[in-house]
Amino acid sequence: MSKQSRRQFMSTAAKTAAVTGIATLTGGAVTAKETPKVFIHHVYFWLNNPDSQEDKDKLIAGLRKLAVTAKTIQQHHIGLPSTTNRDVIDRSYAVSWMLFFKNKAEQDIYQTDPAHLNFIKECSSVWKKVIVYDSEDI
Repeated sequence: MSKQSRRQFMSTAAKTAAVTGIATLTGGAVTAKETPKVFIHHVYFWLNNPDSQEDKDKLIAGLRKLAVTAKTIQQHHIGLPSTTNRDVIDRSYAVSWMLFFKNKAEQDIYQTDPAHLNFIKECSSVWKKVIVYDSEDI
């Protein structure tokens, strides 16, 4: 084994680290785990009284309660219309509710979950229209 100067050693070590890092990055992309497939249930609510902050607050409080009591919800998001403004954007709704489930069967269970049925009973008086978009990963 030949003796290396400190400069030669550092140069070799840096090159090795760079190659290893590149291999790790490219290897990571090839071996990256696929994200689990999900079922998305996206609900849009229009209020009977669109200017009523009290009605909006009641709906949002009901959704927050539902998020922690319904058993099959994996993840959720409560949203309000964004200030974005393009021809393809519909900002006429008051509140959106996006839910992530493991699969359609879990979403089907949610539909009859007592927590969901109770939410409908307690909050349906504040909305006049509901539209749902369900999607499944491909």
